Amino acid sequence: MRKLYHYWLCPFSRKTRVLLAEKKIAFEPIIIKPWEIPGSFYSLNPEGLPPVFIDDDGKNIANAYPICEYLEEVYFEPSFLGKMSAQRAETRRLVAWFDEKFYGEVTHNLVYEKVLRRKMGQGGPDSAIIRTGNANIHDHLEYVAWLSDRRNWLAGDDFSLADITAAAHFSCIDYLGDVPWDKHPAAKLWYARVKSRPSFREILADVVLGLAPSPHYRDLDF
Repeated sequence: MRKLYHYWLCPFSRKTRVLLAEKKIAFEPIIIKPWEIPGSFYSLNPEGLPPVFIDDDGKNIANAYPICEYLEEVYFEPSFLGKMSAQRAETRRLVAWFDEKFYGEVTHNLVYEKVLRRKMGQGGPDSAIIRTGNANIHDHLEYVAWLSDRRNWLAGDDFSLADITAAAHFSCIDYLGDVPWDKHPAAKLWYARVKSRPSFREILADVVLGLAPSPHYRDLDF
């Protein structure tokens, strides 16, 4: 049985889960809490971070980027990178945008400070960092709006790994109630389309112990 080691509010775990669901690949989900990493997990990923995917032949792939590339190569239909080289390049560009730029400017500033810092015994949240994350998210929402106004989906005509990656990050922040959707209606419409897909149902069912999701988190119509 395939296995995926993941954490609820990890956007990299979430994007992997959604891609597996879109490809209809069954797997056993195993929770790894960043503040309670078992020693045995380091044999799967020396970084000690989820996600880690174990295929049904025992092959072990750590880190969301190689996992998603592996899934596209081994389970290539349907493809969520695109069929043409230019399309695949644009999808990968946007994946990098959200996994690197958005994560550094928004996701880490909000999720780490609000949820993980205290659980990892590193004190209370830094309000200045939270304010920075809340300020930075507006530019990214405007970029999503700009893209979705010119394309059917973020990277082009088809739903792709770019949409999955962006939605994975936004969903973590939306769980906390920190996405100002009403100020960015075009981005809100795009996210509503993503969260209504069957592959997103398990994400919306996530509940972090001791932290309830925002009231609209599971509402497909906000």
